[in-house]
Amino acid sequence: MKSELTQRKGARRISEIPPDILDALNAGEIESVNLVEWLAIDQRILLQAVLPPLGLREAVQPSLNAIARLDKNSQMQVIPAVAEVLLAAIQSKKNGQAAFEKLSTHSSDVVRSWAAYVVGLDRELKLEQKLNGIRLFAADPNSGLREIAWMAVRPDIERELGKAVKLLAKWTKDKDEYIRRFASEATRPRGVWCKHIEVLKINPELALPILEPLYSDPSRYVQNSVANWLNDASKSRPDWVKEICAQWTRRSKSKETAYIVNRALRTLKKGFSS
Repeated sequence: MKSELTQRKGARRISEIPPDILDALNAGEIESVNLVEWLAIDQRILLQAVLPPLGLREAVQPSLNAIARLDKNSQMQVIPAVAEVLLAAIQSKKNGQAAFEKLSTHSSDVVRSWAAYVVGLDRELKLEQKLNGIRLFAADPNSGLREIAWMAVRPDIERELGKAVKLLAKWTKDKDEYIRRFASEATRPRGVWCKHIEVLKINPELALPILEPLYSDPSRYVQNSVANWLNDASKSRPDWVKEICAQWTRRSKSKETAYIVNRALRTLKKGFSS
């Protein structure tokens, strides 16, 4: 029965999720395998199920209260709201680090998402400490959590952009494609489900220390992120993107570079203007 739960493809609609799967998701026994399942999870039920066994019972009611105060109970609003409560609870406990480690390695990807935002919301951490803390989640096998990881620290990246670029440029040399992709995805000028980084829309060249090492990356996962980064930039700096793509094409005849360049120019090929 356990293997059937973990080796599923996932439903196409919330209404098609089997009751036992939904119960297991809400109990934190399994992680979501697609966006449909992720959206179906009721975090109010989930936190009541998982926080007491983790030694965080005192955070249950404050978390429920925080959710109740939200204008919309979307997953992306609820996760940081719960994480803010958990951060306070963890910081007030003598064994807070142990509780955090249990959150960060939990079987539920949503619970691990709370932990990622605990890192992102911690005002006591410097940027380098936050990036070091978020690496675990940036390299998580769950694709949804990898998106949460960069969202959790993106405000800090924007706030200290120059320092962030220097730090993340080192990540582009990592053997883990997830870590390399994080460096690119976290700094996209426009991004998805997040606030735009206006400075990079105007001056995308500031991120060249991140982009340059990835122009012929062997991973399609990374290639797509780099191409999407440039496509974002093409909507405000089309001439710059054309020049970078031309430089990369002259420098490299690899199929990886060709793929990135072709995908990066897709909006410009459609005649986008702004």
